[in-house]
Amino acid sequence: MSEEKPAVLVVEDEESIRRGVCDVLAFQGYAPTGVGTGEEGLLEALTGRYALLVLDLMLPGMSGYDVCDGVRQKLPAQPILMLTARGSEEDILEGFKHGADDYVTKPFSVSEFVARVKALMRRAGGTAPAETIDTFEFAGWQVDVAAARARHGDTRIDLTPRELAIMALFHREAGRIVSRRMLLHDIWGFENPEKIETRTVDMQIGKLRKKLDRGAGSQIETVRGAGYRYGSV
Repeated sequence: MSEEKPAVLVVEDEESIRRGVCDVLAFQGYAPTGVGTGEEGLLEALTGRYALLVLDLMLPGMSGYDVCDGVRQKLPAQPILMLTARGSEEDILEGFKHGADDYVTKPFSVSEFVARVKALMRRAGGTAPAETIDTFEFAGWQVDVAAARARHGDTRIDLTPRELAIMALFHREAGRIVSRRMLLHDIWGFENPEKIETRTVDMQIGKLRKKLDRGAGSQIETVRGAGYRYGSV
């Protein structure tokens, strides 16, 4: 028996974009369903059949924000990738506040879109591959993954497994907002992070910043109301 393809719901009012996104998803091995309005999208999403919801922000009638609110109320763990032509930080923050897990700004490349879909699907399924690179650069620090150690000039620091995982995540997401929801899911392993009120993430980031400030600094920016960002856009 062949493995069932993951179902993806695409809510996009522009037919050409909706059809193109569905074609890309189908080519990548997913089973896409496309609808053109927020009302249709919400009704379809609430069936609970979808591994991922790809949601346009600017929809006629019910906006993407409204759809996010409705889905989060009934299906708090539903992975949501938001598509938006309004790529300002304020718009992206608003999307996070309404429950989006990640975002892609229009116009977007197919490779970026596919990468965001795959990353979000891995996180949602708990099957994200372990970090396989041996070394990477982080804010001027040379990080040795196997040794769990970082070096900047003559300064060397030891890293805990959680600190190393956080740095690897920020390195992968350089220039993008990393929400507390993503950190709680990917690093702490919470299945329903939207239900958790905790200062653990902020405390851990504060400790990591202090450790990295011994050398080149951390370059981890706090994005008010959303999470953190490492590196420039």
